[in-house]
Amino acid sequence: MKIAVTGKGGVGKTTLSGTLARLYAAQGYRVVAVDADPDANLGSSLGFSAELVKTITPLADMKALVEERTGMKPGTSGGFFTINPKVDDIPEKYALEHNGIKLLIMGTVETGGSGCVCAEHVLLKNLIAHLVIERKDVVIMDMEAGIEHLGRGTAGAVDAFIVVVEPGARSVQTAEKVKELATDLGVKNVLVVGSKIRKETDKQFIIDSLPNLDVIGFLSYSEKVVEADLQGKAPYDLSPQTVEEVKKIKENLEKIKKRK
Repeated sequence: MKIAVTGKGGVGKTTLSGTLARLYAAQGYRVVAVDADPDANLGSSLGFSAELVKTITPLADMKALVEERTGMKPGTSGGFFTINPKVDDIPEKYALEHNGIKLLIMGTVETGGSGCVCAEHVLLKNLIAHLVIERKDVVIMDMEAGIEHLGRGTAGAVDAFIVVVEPGARSVQTAEKVKELATDLGVKNVLVVGSKIRKETDKQFIIDSLPNLDVIGFLSYSEKVVEADLQGKAPYDLSPQTVEEVKKIKENLEKIKKRK
């Protein structure tokens, strides 16, 4: 399974990403979890300690690596550099592994203006393409509310693009925009997970607001998830209800995968 999870900030996409990764790892799958959100906090949602996460340097900040692989110093532009750098060894060399999950943190690419294609961006984009298209692992990507890291070929190879939506107009608008962008790139399965659900009318609001998208499950609002966040722990370890809800979402994803 290759899964991309997105949505506006604070909707619960990292909770979903981390719990899905833990469930696949518990089944014995090799899992690569990719934190592609500038507000990187996937590590704690996976159960990595704060001390462990601090030992990871985001790939975009590995200046020597970027220059070695692309032939261009990070932050510069206007020269020639390799557009298909070697990336296949990066997960083994630079990922942090815990609970059977390899964690890669992409980091933030500072662009020099609209349309800038810099060495860091090329490296990260090629790495994600490698993870999605060539590796046999389960790959789960926690992304910001956009699809900047996905090229056309990569997006088409993703099994599911999940937009996490909470009850509210802004969150629904984000889902509609992501659907439009993803469809343009050839994503076949753009799906919705409703989050922070407190009552049945919240579920119905999301279903009614997004009639052209398949809703594959819901995550209830949970004080246990809030507690896990405050403690820097994984919802998988503190919220049995969340784990059961994500199991149902996982089952629906696998049914869609079989249809594909």
